[in-house]
Amino acid sequence: MSNQEASGFGTPRISITRVYTRTGDAGQTGLAGGQRVPKHDLRIEAFGTVDELNSFIGLARDSASRLPELSAILLRVQHELFNLGAILATLPEDIHPKQARITAAETEQLEREIDAMNEGLPALRSFVLPGGSRLNAELHVCRTICRRAERILVELASHAAVDEASLKYLNRLSDALFVWSRWASHQMGVPEVLWDPNSASSQNSLNPQTQNG
Repeated sequence: MSNQEASGFGTPRISITRVYTRTGDAGQTGLAGGQRVPKHDLRIEAFGTVDELNSFIGLARDSASRLPELSAILLRVQHELFNLGAILATLPEDIHPKQARITAAETEQLEREIDAMNEGLPALRSFVLPGGSRLNAELHVCRTICRRAERILVELASHAAVDEASLKYLNRLSDALFVWSRWASHQMGVPEVLWDPNSASSQNSLNPQTQNG
């Protein structure tokens, strides 16, 4: 175990006294190291999407209040995503050794939770559609945002150094969100909505019983 793992990450020293600064009015924003970059910069897009994911997980956590086990997991994930966003907002050369980040431990914990919650779920016979409950739909929204964040991070990694642990984490988190959506529905006794290709309008139009006249 390294000294960093033994002692934990450093405590943030942040003082927010003003919400607006006017420094971003010209279409640029600042990284953690002070560098100014365009707001359409791929690194900004990456941690901005992670921030979007964090917000929607907060919404899902509120809907999961009747499932304290899941609610606690989602809160932990929010902290982890903030750590990830902070790392992405920092150029590799500016990252402090004590700065919080995603490690293999976070991904391994997700894998344990995926396996434990998936064990009691019925086998899937079709693809699942989002819905059936608000919480299920919100977790699917989180899953798709997580996939988008992963795609952006993969693109960023083709241009700049990106920690492999962060990529693995987002990949596993999207899998976890899928399993959690199924687990939540199962715990609440809500039937899953399964994909039926024959429910499309084009298929219904072929059935004379659905036509007027």
